[in-house]
Amino acid sequence: MAQLSGKVIIVTGASAGIGAVTARTLARAGATVILAARRGDRLEVIKDEIVSNGGRAWVVPTDITNSDDRERLVQTAVDQFGRIDGLVNNAGFGQGGPIETVPIVDIRQQFETNVFSLLALTQLVIPVMRKQASGRIVIIGSVAGRIARPFSSIYDATKHALEAFSDGLRNELSPFGIQVVLIEPGFISTEFAEVAGKTAAPILMDPSSPYAPFFAHRESTYNQFRDRAVPPQVIGDEILKAFKATHPKSRYAAPRHARVFLLLKWLLPDGFFDWLWRRQYKLTKESLQAPPAAAAGKSAGS
Repeated sequence: MAQLSGKVIIVTGASAGIGAVTARTLARAGATVILAARRGDRLEVIKDEIVSNGGRAWVVPTDITNSDDRERLVQTAVDQFGRIDGLVNNAGFGQGGPIETVPIVDIRQQFETNVFSLLALTQLVIPVMRKQASGRIVIIGSVAGRIARPFSSIYDATKHALEAFSDGLRNELSPFGIQVVLIEPGFISTEFAEVAGKTAAPILMDPSSPYAPFFAHRESTYNQFRDRAVPPQVIGDEILKAFKATHPKSRYAAPRHARVFLLLKWLLPDGFFDWLWRRQYKLTKESLQAPPAAAAGKSAGS
């Protein structure tokens, strides 16, 4: 897919962050982008920007967790353009908190959005691409898909699932001329972190939690990593590479710190990462002696 001119690509989660940047980047490269997200007003702004710069874009307001919306998204693409050459599975959110205390209904919602809805949309797109004998499916995973962290393992588990899904799907679809690529971002400066923080706040700021003594340390560590965040254009550029390559790699990781972490994960034993997280988050019996309310207060004010 070296040339994107005339190609039709669906981008989910296109109203902000990686999705919005990716839509703009693909449009500049000549693709017709179909913008999908819940916030239709923001999609219209991005569409107008793309069109004013000479690109082509179509808006389909979509709640990725709604089956009717998913079907309408795919059908609109086929009705309007007669084909689907690419799908960027980007929609998702992050649920933080200790596994013990996050309500199971919230865990189910995390998997519904990040995994099951993504699978369901992919299932709808595959027959269109199979009929064309061509297509490319790009899945936005994460370094967290290889390295799980304390108090983030629910979100991380969804990204681990996408690793297996991508590997299996890549080989299943190979005979039909459809290629599957996984993108593994590191820390990216988008509104994702802010939304994830609001989602987890009732849990991570609960002074009565048995894990409260660790929450301030978790917040401090998270802020250190957030300081290394890079603009989402870095990931948009990787996605463009994945679409333009004649023979794309199975995985693209960015920025540099993402590649470093993944290399360390490959080289070092699990015990190293256990030591790292316990040290960073002060996951020791001694930390439990700190007053829970004080620890929670530090987290809230950091």
